[in-house]
Amino acid sequence: MITILTNQPSFLIRTARETDAKELVQVRLQLDGETENMDRQKGEAYLDEAAFTQLIRDDCENARHLFLVAERNGIIAGFSRCEGNELKRMAHKVEFGVGILREYWGFGIGRQLLEQSIQWAGDHADIKKMQLSVLHTNDRAIALYKKLGFEVEGVLKKDKLLSDGKYYDTILMGKWLR
Repeated sequence: MITILTNQPSFLIRTARETDAKELVQVRLQLDGETENMDRQKGEAYLDEAAFTQLIRDDCENARHLFLVAERNGIIAGFSRCEGNELKRMAHKVEFGVGILREYWGFGIGRQLLEQSIQWAGDHADIKKMQLSVLHTNDRAIALYKKLGFEVEGVLKKDKLLSDGKYYDTILMGKWLR
């Protein structure tokens, strides 16, 4: 799957490759340190190059997983993943997550990654729903998710403790595909 974004500058959206693993280690570390919108602090739940290689390999082999990267001039600016569940009671849905390096915010990368993921999920008859979670203060992401058909399904009160010592809510959102 390859898409060229029309916004300036242009970005390439493509399926992750095992050769991306080394760069993805650094991208994920940087993402976790740049924003508190992610679940992790910088360095937490660290994935090394071998772990990323295995994750990409597993995602490529599992028809219910999708790992996309956005790159510009050969440099990864962000990524997204859809992860399905093999348990029969939850096999109808996939969980979506995305991260874009701060310097690339505002170029429509997150939207393109999400649109490609929605299209991918829609092409799989057994996937009926996409779901995600988002920090309640991430207004831009929430507006995008709503614009693309996601609805608020619940709120986890005081779910995350951020660096200011305060607790923040997590919003659970979902989109029925069919």
